[in-house]
Amino acid sequence: MNDSTQAGDWWKRLSGGLKRTSSSLGSSITALVSHRQLEPETLDVLEDELVRADLGQELAVRIVNVLGEGRYPQGITPDEVKAVLAGEIEKVLAPVAKPLELTARPFVVLVAGVNGSGKTTTIGKLAARFRAEGKTVMLVAGDTFRAAAIDQLKIWGERSGASVMAREPGSDAASLAFDAITAAATQGVEVVLVDTAGRLQNRAELMSELEKMVRVIRKVEPTAPHAVLLVLDATVGQNAISQVEIFGKTAGVTGLIMTKLDGTARGGILVAIAAKFGLPVHFVGVGEGLDDLAPFTARDFARAVVGLDS
Repeated sequence: MNDSTQAGDWWKRLSGGLKRTSSSLGSSITALVSHRQLEPETLDVLEDELVRADLGQELAVRIVNVLGEGRYPQGITPDEVKAVLAGEIEKVLAPVAKPLELTARPFVVLVAGVNGSGKTTTIGKLAARFRAEGKTVMLVAGDTFRAAAIDQLKIWGERSGASVMAREPGSDAASLAFDAITAAATQGVEVVLVDTAGRLQNRAELMSELEKMVRVIRKVEPTAPHAVLLVLDATVGQNAISQVEIFGKTAGVTGLIMTKLDGTARGGILVAIAAKFGLPVHFVGVGEGLDDLAPFTARDFARAVVGLDS
């Protein structure tokens, strides 16, 4: 498959996955601006709709100001509003759309996130991506509290051709990570993806567990972990913001992956998170398939989230 075909397929999946978000936003815009001029009252209601779409107050105000300063004596079409919207969203997203660059060998990635966010599945998809690029990968079943997570990671290892380091449920995750990274260094493994426990409700326990893992990993490799990726579930909306805050303090998050964009009308939350935290967004996911996780691109996301063609 050539690059343009792959890009076209991904655009279909992305725009299809964001259909609930773009339809919700699009119908609000159409109802507001069709056949009328942009009066202050219309702009106020539009601002409320943009906030309701989880784009964040600051961006909503900026978009409304841009529209208010425009010259639309004949009124404005819904597609013109969407174009302005996409342009302003792209400005927010462009600085955070950064690829995950492998800068060490082994390149150690700690993957965090609450249970149910798609964390373990995302690790499997990342493994498959790296394996498709010809890289050697080791998966580390560091969510030792959940037997299901350990089993799931083993299945992903088989599917992707990655090696898996796992122990019995209840084992010490930091000790496992130490042994895994030691083995990876000896074996010349290029990428190590470490799963972690995702029990946000027990913040003190989560914090000490993650901090211990980082501390122990650094005994093997002082510069590791080279990336700490937080997996966010788009369907939780505003709760994702508090997750970024908590995990940021706990684990020193270096980048984000947002999953389940196909299951929500709240895809705009990624824009609000980008505006608030400025953390790199490396990948987005729009489904369960192996190919449904792809590198994040600002323009594609901005146009898909408002329902414009690529």
